[in-house]
Amino acid sequence: MHTKYKTGKKVDPSNPDTIPKFEDELPIPAVARPRTAIKGNPYYEIAMKQIQHRYHRLFPTTTVWGYDGMHPGPTIKVRKNEKIYVRWKNKLPRKHLLPIDRTLHESAGPPDVRTVVHLHGANVAWESDGHPEAWFSRDFAETGAAFRRKVYEYTNRQMGATLWYHDHAIGITRLNVYAGLAGFYLIEDPVEKQLKLPKGPYDIPLMIQDRSFRSDGSLFYPENTTPPAPVNPSVQPFFIGNTIAVNGKLWPKLSVEPRKYRFRILNASNTNAYTLRLGDGRTFYQIATDGGLLEKPVELTALPLEPAERSEVIIDFSKHKGKKIILQNTNDDGNMGVIMRFDVVLPLKGRDSSEIPDKMMSDELILDENKADKTRLLKLDAIQDEYNRPVLLLDDRMWHDPVTEKPVIGNTEVWKLINITNFPHPIHIHLIQFKILHRIPFDLERFNQDGHIQYTGPPIEPEIHERGWKDTVKAEPGMVTSVIMQFTENPGEYVWHCHILEHEDYDMMRPMRVVEKEE
Repeated sequence: MHTKYKTGKKVDPSNPDTIPKFEDELPIPAVARPRTAIKGNPYYEIAMKQIQHRYHRLFPTTTVWGYDGMHPGPTIKVRKNEKIYVRWKNKLPRKHLLPIDRTLHESAGPPDVRTVVHLHGANVAWESDGHPEAWFSRDFAETGAAFRRKVYEYTNRQMGATLWYHDHAIGITRLNVYAGLAGFYLIEDPVEKQLKLPKGPYDIPLMIQDRSFRSDGSLFYPENTTPPAPVNPSVQPFFIGNTIAVNGKLWPKLSVEPRKYRFRILNASNTNAYTLRLGDGRTFYQIATDGGLLEKPVELTALPLEPAERSEVIIDFSKHKGKKIILQNTNDDGNMGVIMRFDVVLPLKGRDSSEIPDKMMSDELILDENKADKTRLLKLDAIQDEYNRPVLLLDDRMWHDPVTEKPVIGNTEVWKLINITNFPHPIHIHLIQFKILHRIPFDLERFNQDGHIQYTGPPIEPEIHERGWKDTVKAEPGMVTSVIMQFTENPGEYVWHCHILEHEDYDMMRPMRVVEKEE
């Protein structure tokens, strides 16, 4: 379907060069409202449904999946330490929107449409974590081996932070998230009120996702690899779209007042990493990482974000009245080098009393690498399957191999991620937030010969934008990336994995059992 643009040119959704940018105003996802209360705590019901969504005003509608009929899903807002309950309901069709590789875990037969919701970055009991095998089909007719409860309990016992919820079903996470199953979850901390950060309409979440379309406006996701694998459909080693959607609109614009704004930025793409920069190279201030506020703001001109990473920034538009400022992605050029545009065209509604504070949080938990209870060496590598497709692995093991990571409650652990592949992997560990210690280059040839880690340079400090609490870390190729974390509560069955969703599905995900005492 081709819609004529005002210049007389036809818009073809499959050809990004024909799609005009900055046509749609950025939508802000609606805030979820509780249905009732359970034991005095808010209770939500959120249904996954197939819906029609318009990615661009000149597009026909696109069939997607959304939480509560929305893409992105509704934003859940809670206060720190406020317990809530959510019943996630699968009301999706029985046939999948996208091509299913039948050789992957639990994908051989029905049900085709399996879902489970993971609250990414949350400290929760494992039964509410969204374990990949806790999936359920429409109306809970069928459930996976780890399914324990229909209503999830989120205790929010953690710092205020920008979290997000998304699908996590074993073997089809890449398809379910690409179909649209993702939304924001914001924990608000009382300390933020005293800091005078921009709030209300000046506190805006931005979910960045790449997408590709067919000419009729339907979502395109490749059925097979190039060159084709003997299995069809076949899982991809990666997926990168040819357009950028922010909050479900392609290359939108946001009309802003000449004042300070807080943006909560999430990379919710399957594979693609971005480096964000304002068009004229101006600075902005980072105030939070995945797990919450930093000790003090960091002045940046560029912000890299791997899949699943979040960062909160303050941009001050006060001296730029009338200007139009493009948010760029310097990892790419052309269409993929553009994210959205800020148009400083709204009148100032009143004096801007928000501030960029000098100091925000004092770190109450100091973790010392030298006092860790356990250090784990964990390899990131790949093999080939019987169809000559790459299978990405964590520590030479597949998903169904026995559990090897069994952290003990109360212990501090250092994980050294040894990346012997030739590209970075965003590694996500469920349940906890960690600190990045350093990255050290090593002799890959020597390691491949005898498994010895011969460092070839000094430790490299974490980048300036990743020094806060994190739940996802970029494990660089040819580097040993070390993170430190403490396990404080919630024993049970969790996972850790690469957040490139194509890798997570095949087979870069491992179980992690948190235990009360050493097993």
